[in-house]
Amino acid sequence: MDQVSLVIILFAALLVPLVMAKFKINSLPTAVMEIIIGIILGPSLLNIVSMTSSISQLSTIGVIVLLFLSGLEIDFSLFKKRRTALTPLEAKQAGNLPKYSPVRLSVYAYTTIVVLSLLLAAAFKVAGLFSDFWLATILFGTISLGIVIAALKEKELLSKAFGQTVLLISVFGELIPMMGLTLYASVYGSDSQSLWLLLLILAVAALLLLRFKPFFRFYQNINKSTTQLDIRLAFFLIVTMVTVAESVGAENILGAFVAGIVLKLLQPSESTRERLDSIGYGFFIPIFFISTGVDLNLRTLLTSGKTLLLIPLFFLAYMIAKIGGFWVLKLRFKHANAIAGTALTATTMTMVLAVLRVAKAMKTITADQSGAFLLAALLTCIVSPLIFNKFYSAEKEDLVKTAVHFIGANLSTVPVAQQLRKGWYDVQMYTNHPQNYKTYHAQAPVELMENFTAQDLEDHGVFDTDILVLGHIDAERNYELAKAAHDYGVRRIIVRFEDRNVLNEHEDELRELGIEVYNTPEANITLLRSLIESPSTLLMLQHTENSIYEVRVVNHLYTNVQIKNLQFAKDITISQVIRNRRIIVPNGSTTIQYGDRLIFTGSKQDAPRIRQALATAN
Repeated sequence: MDQVSLVIILFAALLVPLVMAKFKINSLPTAVMEIIIGIILGPSLLNIVSMTSSISQLSTIGVIVLLFLSGLEIDFSLFKKRRTALTPLEAKQAGNLPKYSPVRLSVYAYTTIVVLSLLLAAAFKVAGLFSDFWLATILFGTISLGIVIAALKEKELLSKAFGQTVLLISVFGELIPMMGLTLYASVYGSDSQSLWLLLLILAVAALLLLRFKPFFRFYQNINKSTTQLDIRLAFFLIVTMVTVAESVGAENILGAFVAGIVLKLLQPSESTRERLDSIGYGFFIPIFFISTGVDLNLRTLLTSGKTLLLIPLFFLAYMIAKIGGFWVLKLRFKHANAIAGTALTATTMTMVLAVLRVAKAMKTITADQSGAFLLAALLTCIVSPLIFNKFYSAEKEDLVKTAVHFIGANLSTVPVAQQLRKGWYDVQMYTNHPQNYKTYHAQAPVELMENFTAQDLEDHGVFDTDILVLGHIDAERNYELAKAAHDYGVRRIIVRFEDRNVLNEHEDELRELGIEVYNTPEANITLLRSLIESPSTLLMLQHTENSIYEVRVVNHLYTNVQIKNLQFAKDITISQVIRNRRIIVPNGSTTIQYGDRLIFTGSKQDAPRIRQALATAN
């Protein structure tokens, strides 16, 4: 019976996404459908699958892997110092929106969730509906990070301010309840250790982080398809942190979550993350969700009058606990999107399942209460995505042009700025030479500054841009300003170097930071050589209908896809693929990977649209 039940579960896991694709069911997350299928297969309806010891063990591994992958999803770059508000130009185009960063908004929003969760838990206790105040607070404050990420990816919002804000609120909605659950289990659990031992989890995590920090710098050189060192490291981290967590009286899911954070800080490649996703979402996690539905016996639950009363009350509590986020999101985003974001953060399933699993093991909750909490959470995952998809529309600030700031107005930079202004770019130039200002300010938007120190530029908003071009003739100054801009968090920096003899080490240092370096002599030499070797190069560059473009692929919709299968393959010609600083000459069967830089030619009408699609992070 064990093997038959497992075969049925695995077949159901295979069938669910196929059926959803066939009937175009996009409004419900796959995880919710898997739980529903589990309910149908279990004792609630068909009763052809039963929970066995082997399925229970696989389900436990599934929740551990799920929480590990959730920790791996946290984008710590959002917490770095970078522009925290719109630039003056963006503010003007976006209707002078208030200057609130995603980090600040998320902190405010989740603070309201904590306060409302405490009040709701107190109300349930006073009314005699649920007496465990702290457990109720933890449950009402949870948010399903995985479901939120899936919804944001579908609309390609993870790179937008709105998506980053909702994502961070969800991170808090998984991390804070996780810590709360650990403290709850430590205080009320029968076999829990002293609270101070929980610090060992962080100590071991820090030790692993320091020990394996250089891992991804050299493993590519020794990795083989038969070794898969990065995947071995991932599972070593999982097992180590889960073992440590259980040894100090904490929950295994906390160890798994911390292991995911450790691996994220080690900065694995995108291919590593995709293979881990394949292992998790391809096998273990579907078993966890389907077995959760199997374990839920609706026949028993729905015969209890108290359970029938608790389901809608718990559902309302889940929704009301998140409602304070609406007024916080309204500080920066439009009314409809504030509703959409609030609704999306009301989805709660992953952590509810984990919390209920722990509470049932501690015997602090009855089966009826657990079922009511779970069914109410299931309802949020059905209702909330529907509300989100109904109300969300693009923000004005998402439609602004790419901001490009030039430091230095001269014969090399002004013509480039003039041409960029004709496209989807907002250009601003800065110079500290009065004579250059007089010469060029009528031809391009040039602003005169007295000094070009890093602090002056930062205070003046020069670093608040998408692309910063350091085209000043002073190479030493460009070097210093490039490092300052990188520390500030400018997304892309292009630096001009003319003094090759003095600054070779500086150039290497900047390249290591991901800063792009160029110099006029090399550019001229490269162009002349190209003209000699390929006479049509000049024709290509000067062609009025077609041009050469470069784009970095960060849209998952186009990764792991062969070039010949791209939906716009007939509209462009990809001549080179740059991967890990190596040039690949592609053919139709070449598979595009995340982070690849594509050099392609296409019409000036189609290419910008295609480049934007490939470069939109989701």
